Amino acid sequence: MPRIVLVYTPGPHKDGTREVMENSTRPLFTFGVIADIQYADIDDGFNFLKIRKRYYRNSLELLRSAIQGWKEERVNPSFILQLGDIIDGHNKTHEASDRALEDVVNEFENSLFKVHNVWVNHEFYNFNRNTLFASPINSGENAEPGSGLIDDEIYAYHFSPAPKFRFVVLDAYDLSIIGRDPTSEKYNQAMKILKEHNNNDDLNCPPVSGLLDQRFVKFNGAFSQEQLQWFDEVLTLADQKHERVTIVSHLPVHPHSTDPICLAWNYDAILSILHSHKSVVCFIAGHDHDGGYHIDASGIHHLTLEGVIETHPDSHAFGTVYVYDDQMVLKGNGRVMDRVFTYPNSF
Repeated sequence: MPRIVLVYTPGPHKDGTREVMENSTRPLFTFGVIADIQYADIDDGFNFLKIRKRYYRNSLELLRSAIQGWKEERVNPSFILQLGDIIDGHNKTHEASDRALEDVVNEFENSLFKVHNVWVNHEFYNFNRNTLFASPINSGENAEPGSGLIDDEIYAYHFSPAPKFRFVVLDAYDLSIIGRDPTSEKYNQAMKILKEHNNNDDLNCPPVSGLLDQRFVKFNGAFSQEQLQWFDEVLTLADQKHERVTIVSHLPVHPHSTDPICLAWNYDAILSILHSHKSVVCFIAGHDHDGGYHIDASGIHHLTLEGVIETHPDSHAFGTVYVYDDQMVLKGNGRVMDRVFTYPNSF
């Protein structure tokens, strides 16, 4: 007998939300989403601009609360998407990187949920790529045959949790001066891109030339040509198989789904690829702690998830996505809104 789950009435609002009702339709599968935990065993502080409070120690409590929430779902998630910044860069200063990562990983491991992790700027503030490839948050290592990591330098892979559905994890810091050896070619490519667009001495300060140029800051990155080609090939195969594809990244790639300062440097290259494939349903990102949402002209949903680190201890910031034949339904908690992602194309 099917279990009762939350679905939504027809007629989405412009922001992608719908009214909630109960229905006996059982989803094909569900998955959890959470972003920017940035745990550190230190007192509360503020963001880079000193205007937003960050609850470093309490972020672990909010993760525990999220895990408990997923366990109490009528349909337990098949997996969790952890969208990056799992621990904060302050851990490096306090020589607590290993301990902090262990604390967060233990919470996930004790939950028994399968977790797909994204590596981004705060991961690279704490560890180099070689260390991360050997760490428990290398979820690409156990990807299905033929879907694993591109190579030993790029953390990108794809997986299929159910027939006709595929998820792609992208490496938004493939080209970056964070996490790359200063003697490497990709570091030099990244520095060249930054210097061409940002004349500030402090490269974490955005350029003032234009709104979209604000993305050219040190704490962002880009996708290499090698990764873009691989991504296009994955989506081409998904088109041929009539699969529905969700892409996972830390950096958003649509200007209307985030503050421009949080965009990937070459977001336009990713958008071009997305719009050339019928299989793409949704692009899920983090990084912008305020969150955001936009459905583009091709009908692709761009979700930027609110960050745990700037969530008040009395609230929450996580969600569960119910996947159906014709749509995906996000049931949010706390700062994360309920939304519906209808599939943009029919094969």
